[in-house]
Amino acid sequence: MNLFFEESGDFKAGSVLSQQGEAYQVELASGKRSKVKTKDVLLQFASPEPAELMQQAQAMAEELDLDFLWEVAGQEEFGFAELGTEYFGHAPLPQEAAGLLLKLHGAPMYFYRKGKGRYKAAPEASLKAALAGIEKKKQQALAQAQHVEELKAGRLPEEMRPLALQLLFKPDKNSIEYKALEAACAEMQTSPARLMLATGGLASPRDLHFSRFLFEHFPKGTGFPAVQLPSMPSLPTADVQAFSIDDVTTTEIDDALSVTVLDDGKLKIGIHIAAPALGIRRNDAIEAIARQRMSTVYMPGEKITMLPDEVVDAFTLAAGAARPAVSLYATLDPADWSVLATETRAELVPIAANLRHNELDDQVTEEALANGSGDYPYKRELSLLWQWAQVLEKGRMVKREGFGLKPEQANRVDFNFYVEDDVVSIVRRKRGAPLDKIVAELMIFANSSWGKLMHEHGVPGIYRCQGGGSGGWAARMQVRMLTHAAPHQGLGVDQYAWSTSPLRRYTDLVNQWQILACVEHGVTAPLAAPFKPKDADLFAIVSAFDAAYGAYADFQTNMERYWCLRWLGQQQARRVEAVVLKEEVLRLVDIPLIIRLPGMPAAPRGSQVVLDLLRWDEIDLSVEARLIEVLQAPADAALAEEVLEEAVLDEPAEALVEAEADAETTMVEGETAAPGAPGSVAAATESAPAPDNP
Repeated sequence: MNLFFEESGDFKAGSVLSQQGEAYQVELASGKRSKVKTKDVLLQFASPEPAELMQQAQAMAEELDLDFLWEVAGQEEFGFAELGTEYFGHAPLPQEAAGLLLKLHGAPMYFYRKGKGRYKAAPEASLKAALAGIEKKKQQALAQAQHVEELKAGRLPEEMRPLALQLLFKPDKNSIEYKALEAACAEMQTSPARLMLATGGLASPRDLHFSRFLFEHFPKGTGFPAVQLPSMPSLPTADVQAFSIDDVTTTEIDDALSVTVLDDGKLKIGIHIAAPALGIRRNDAIEAIARQRMSTVYMPGEKITMLPDEVVDAFTLAAGAARPAVSLYATLDPADWSVLATETRAELVPIAANLRHNELDDQVTEEALANGSGDYPYKRELSLLWQWAQVLEKGRMVKREGFGLKPEQANRVDFNFYVEDDVVSIVRRKRGAPLDKIVAELMIFANSSWGKLMHEHGVPGIYRCQGGGSGGWAARMQVRMLTHAAPHQGLGVDQYAWSTSPLRRYTDLVNQWQILACVEHGVTAPLAAPFKPKDADLFAIVSAFDAAYGAYADFQTNMERYWCLRWLGQQQARRVEAVVLKEEVLRLVDIPLIIRLPGMPAAPRGSQVVLDLLRWDEIDLSVEARLIEVLQAPADAALAEEVLEEAVLDEPAEALVEAEADAETTMVEGETAAPGAPGSVAAATESAPAPDNP
């Protein structure tokens, strides 16, 4: 006797060797023996042989018509033998019954299993849906295969074109488009980004980096909704002729200066800051935009502004008109440059000129200011401001040294990036030039003075502090943002509140609201200010700003590195000079490109070397180079000092403090540069942000 039975989900046939109670000892065609329980037996037969039965059953199953079987089965539950009798018109032979069972069991969409050898035909609607799903999967598989072939041929399928960014940065891994991209990359041994560039999904590596940033931080695009320009309060007009000092590319002009000689010989210096807070109100539509963006985003060649263009145009301190401003006036005794009094006003300030660094830097030098030579606009005013700036810097250095820190380094060099028609120019520019220092020192004075004003009135603000933390030296000297006044030891000031870039930073806009409350309401300012003491929303702003500003700074650093690599290609640079920052880390002399050279022989910090650039990659921003020659430590003191600053790559020590302080004092609000994150260098960009962030 032979048995056809089910074992572990499979159907098998074998010869019975013995029977004991409810179990059979069965030998399979392979010679293997199995114990089969009676409940698992589906057929008992004498012929054909078990192996032959299985072959005939398989052949029979392939011949059976599923659709006809489904129609014959009806809607009631049935046993396979019962259906066999109706289907074949006679009691089925063993091979027929086994073949029918294999067919039923292999078609779960047509027949639902209800027990051992028992089934029920699927409802018509369910069957149609299941068959449609199968057909859809077949079509998707065909489409996926076609997508793969097109990608391999260097063409991006039209269906994938609108999904290009999503496939790269936030893919649906179950979609046929992603599966096709993944399969094509595997076959071609490349990355999705490179394949997208090769097939036209992205225009260039620059678009790759820019699109990745936009996809994460500006998923709805960089455009602005329509806004209504805010109404302005009636303001008095200041009796000054102010001028700004900015880079040639700057459009968000936040600050201007004025100098008035009083009848008694004293000086009144005006620091005038654009005043969007006079028109924008907390929780209005424009404030919501600024709070969402938190800051203008900068990169070589372009920027994404915090505020809509029409709002910037309404408040920027452009020449030719009286502009709304918050003015800090300092009355000085020019005999010793002591500050006799300060006063803050909201007013309209006539802007007489917008001076530009590229036009004046070569003329307004320390030598020219010292001997009175040269002929340039506002010569007398700049001379007076330069003298006061030096006194301010000296006073800060005394306080800085009182905090136990070394004096700041001066003669360092920054790099300005200018991009036009996809061609980049990288220009070295000495940090701490007179025009830079004038603006920097006066902005530090304003930020410190207004921080003190808020503190004395009991009004919270957003402060930057350095020092006084807990933990190791690096932790103690990390620059932090607080809502109360605290010293900034690196700058050498008792408090420092970002207040002088309200067109470009949301924190400065917040502080300007608070400052105006102090000016207007005096001792009742804590009750009238938009943000009250211990306002939880102010803490949320600090946290959100830190996150956004850090992300924007990382993006700017990456884009500067990309343009450095573009510069190498433009210049066809192969053999270049570099300076050792620390151990295996170097920076090119001509551009601010950091290269890590594993296995490089030890060389003193500041040593100059010659490198052979083997390759660079604008997609992953990598550079491969080999050392050709070690020259010598730089004779140029400026270059040596640059090295000291950039050595903060791994230094959790005082160098970190010096780099932070130097960045804030030499370029604050001048729209010239922003120091890079660890592993990069301070590098100026087109319309770069205020660089007082480490």
